[in-house]
Amino acid sequence: MRAVMYRGFGDEPELVEVERPACPPRGAVVRVRATGLCRSDWHGWMGHDAGIALPHVPGHEFAGEIAELGSEVPDDSGWAIGDRVTAPFICACGRCAECLAGNEQVCDAQRQPGFTHWGSFADYVVVDEAALNLIRLPDTLGFVEAASLGCRFATAYRAIITRGRLHPGEQVAVHGCGGVGLSAIMIAVAAGVPVYGVDVSDAALAAAADLGATPIRGGQGAADRVREASDGGVDLSVDAFGSPETSFASVRSLRKRGRHVQIGLMLAEDATAAMPMDAVIDGELEILGSHGMAAHEYPDMLGAVASEAFRPIELVGRTIALDAVPDALAAMGRAGGAGSGMTVVEL
Repeated sequence: MRAVMYRGFGDEPELVEVERPACPPRGAVVRVRATGLCRSDWHGWMGHDAGIALPHVPGHEFAGEIAELGSEVPDDSGWAIGDRVTAPFICACGRCAECLAGNEQVCDAQRQPGFTHWGSFADYVVVDEAALNLIRLPDTLGFVEAASLGCRFATAYRAIITRGRLHPGEQVAVHGCGGVGLSAIMIAVAAGVPVYGVDVSDAALAAAADLGATPIRGGQGAADRVREASDGGVDLSVDAFGSPETSFASVRSLRKRGRHVQIGLMLAEDATAAMPMDAVIDGELEILGSHGMAAHEYPDMLGAVASEAFRPIELVGRTIALDAVPDALAAMGRAGGAGSGMTVVEL
């Protein structure tokens, strides 16, 4: 099969021919039809994820068709060759304490395509524990739109609705208006609340405004600008980029008893970034993490997409071919280089 591979962290990825992956006994092999290009893939390429072994094939936001089912997948699982599917980027084991409690997104033995094993920048990708982790796609949902749900839209959905506990009449700030940030804005705007989109990029701010958010210039003083626009601070603020500056500004944007949700990755030297703990204590603020979404939570989101309550296809800024992935991945490390919206690879 074709695959985009890098042999060293930071080394230029190449489109190569490799062996198609073997199917695990309890897993599945999926023929990839579309796969998103995410900043998490860039972090992995830079060596910020300790779980990646070299050489490596990245990619974790995918949709496609079942090409093979493992010999131990139960006959009554309901899955068949050719079924149109996606999967969460956290593939759970189904047996650990967190899984048994329904928290598959923080599974103790999780597998992550594109991180713990080769991912979806390839013609085929492995999904472990197929009966638990495969998600059936509605017939009305195309592969590109399904791939756009991937880690970013699903992560944003859970961050706003479940972890963020958004209520009517509240105000929301989203710091970082890339793929996951625009997803969060779309979800919050659909809930009918005022939303402020914060970014340093003119294109990203324009995209946020097109979705119904009030654009706020990022950088120094961003938190003050959010607090002024929201008359004292927002109830829910999300760092959708992941940097010491954006996470700090997100917390500072809150009114008393507000909630900050961190979904942008904070890795390497940023993993221990400072927080304004004086404001956290004085205002009884909440600092929350959100890590993807379990497969069993997808039906509500897919139902909302099918009813057109959300239109994630509008967040796709461009589609590219597999051979364009190396250049597109490198561009994610440059300010403004990724463009606005999501990039999806069509295979």
